[in-house]
Amino acid sequence: MGIAAIDSYPIPGSDDLPENTVPWRVDPTRSALLIHDMQRYFLDPFGGWKQSVIERVAVLRKNCEAAGIPVIFSVQPAHQDRAERGLLFDFWGSGPDARVDIPTELDHSGAAVVVKRRYSAFHRTGLLDLLAEQRRDQILVCGVYAHIGCLATIIDAFMNDIQAFAVADAMADFSLRHHMTALEHVATRCGVVTTVDDVRQALEQQE
Repeated sequence: MGIAAIDSYPIPGSDDLPENTVPWRVDPTRSALLIHDMQRYFLDPFGGWKQSVIERVAVLRKNCEAAGIPVIFSVQPAHQDRAERGLLFDFWGSGPDARVDIPTELDHSGAAVVVKRRYSAFHRTGLLDLLAEQRRDQILVCGVYAHIGCLATIIDAFMNDIQAFAVADAMADFSLRHHMTALEHVATRCGVVTTVDDVRQALEQQE
């Protein structure tokens, strides 16, 4: 089990995105940024092209921090036993090994970190409480993988009346098909699909 090598594909940009159903706009006074599972165990399958994913996430984080948006990382712990993994074990085996570090380009010192053991970053974590404490009812989601944990987290956000934004070009997935399927579901059912540049422009307009 585990995660097979992932071939590179063209990451969706503004011209490739599905049409959003709702007119939500990013508000820096209401939003938080979730950097989802950007750990070496999940990034290594991308091979050489993982660096481009890391760089886009780093740009998004910089823009958000400049606008005063709090940053939260989700991480999975290493060496989980079967009881910790639950049904994830049947699909993915024991999960992350020792490679649970976050790339240095995404230095997480000073940021909040939630430890997760299921797809959604809300499930049995303190994420919902973190957002409530900081009076945030919007969440920007980036990271890996778009159609698994990112999508599950966005659906959970919707179920908790938190407006979620999938930052399409700061996500990556097993394939373009998986990536686009996730974006289509978000745009039509539970959130808004956007890009790093669109987020930057939205934040600049509200300065």
